[in-house]
Amino acid sequence: MRGARKRLGRRGEDLATAYLEERGYVVRERNWRCLAGEIDIVAEEGGCLVFVEVRTRRGRKYGSPEESVTPVKQAKLAEVAQTYLQQHGWEGDWRIDVVAVEMTSGGKLLRVDLIQNAVTDWGLL
Repeated sequence: MRGARKRLGRRGEDLATAYLEERGYVVRERNWRCLAGEIDIVAEEGGCLVFVEVRTRRGRKYGSPEESVTPVKQAKLAEVAQTYLQQHGWEGDWRIDVVAVEMTSGGKLLRVDLIQNAVTDWGLL
């Protein structure tokens, strides 16, 4: 099961990356890690640094992809983003977006949705 989840996550990240690039985002890094955790995609859009969390789900048995971004996960994303900003000396605008990828149980893509500025004040809008 672990390998299947990893493959699903990788596919979701690949779809999200293509989706973002089609919309003018410039992807700087994928799967950036630090002691605080990991961010799936670091990109720039219109001069703004964007930290992107990709949530991929097959079916709705456990809820929608967006619903899986819990308050604990939101706080972790903010912590990782702050670490990135400090390590890279970024002083411009930044935000945290979420890309929701939903597929059928058979793996057919149903949707890719972007929620810009999804995590503000450490809470999901």
